[in-house]
Amino acid sequence: MARPIARVLALLEILQSGGTRTVAELAARLEVDERTVRRYVDHLHDLDIPVRAIRGRYGGYRLAPGYRMPPLMLTDEEALAVLLGLVAGRRAGVISTAAESAIAKVRRVLPDALGRRLDALLEIADFTTPARSALTTEAATLLTVAEAARDRRPVDLGYTAGHGGDSRRVVHPYGIVAHSGRWYLTGFDSASGEVRTFRVDRITTVGMSAGTFDVPTGFDPTQQVLTAIAEAPYRHEVSVRIQATPEQIRAVFPPSIATLEDADSWVRARIRAQELDWIPPRLAALDRPFVIEQPDALKELVRALANRLAANAED
Repeated sequence: MARPIARVLALLEILQSGGTRTVAELAARLEVDERTVRRYVDHLHDLDIPVRAIRGRYGGYRLAPGYRMPPLMLTDEEALAVLLGLVAGRRAGVISTAAESAIAKVRRVLPDALGRRLDALLEIADFTTPARSALTTEAATLLTVAEAARDRRPVDLGYTAGHGGDSRRVVHPYGIVAHSGRWYLTGFDSASGEVRTFRVDRITTVGMSAGTFDVPTGFDPTQQVLTAIAEAPYRHEVSVRIQATPEQIRAVFPPSIATLEDADSWVRARIRAQELDWIPPRLAALDRPFVIEQPDALKELVRALANRLAANAED
């Protein structure tokens, strides 16, 4: 059974939804008797929350017009979960822009003592992965395609491909997936006649179309997106032999980045990458002997990094 304070907060939540609530209705919602409801209302009065009693046949209780919620009544664990969730979304680039204002709003309405403790954590905490840059995904676009996927409604998309070409197509959205700081839409594509995956931040226009559709039995949106990303063409196929254990290599090249295979007492790391400039710093951080098998452009970048490090050491 819920504690009395939990039911008092539940009563406040019901009243904040608006309108006048009868004592009988409140008693049924809270699973208590009417006398207890009146006692809970007294508790709210003690907290200076303006609950008005409405007399008459259709009377009951309601909040005074214009009343605003007092400082958030969250436990330490609840407040930590909310703020860390927003921070994680910001660092992942998924909700980067909105997260800043949301964090500030939540922080402003927390009690001072709890707020100071959370500030200390956010200031001192570090993360093993760097923050991602903000994405340009519009909230309206994301919400529209999500609603269409839920209701099984086709969408008319304007889309800009990675090579810059623009197109229009009707898509049956089977699912929406967040992966590595980006949102993806996957579903049947009228232009190709196949199941395709689209980056939501590349959708230029979106609108609901008439009709409905069925999702194939057993279709897994997450697996479809991961497969599409894994099979997408990359600019560079990287192969590096490293004299280290797989555990040492995984510290800087996790499974999402590199595949590993045995190579005559060494380990070969294979990486598919759009850009190469992030790889030399990770090889330096590994601090183990390595041989770059391909591409030659990576060798030049490693030499350039080594020269910069040597110059800085001399300075």
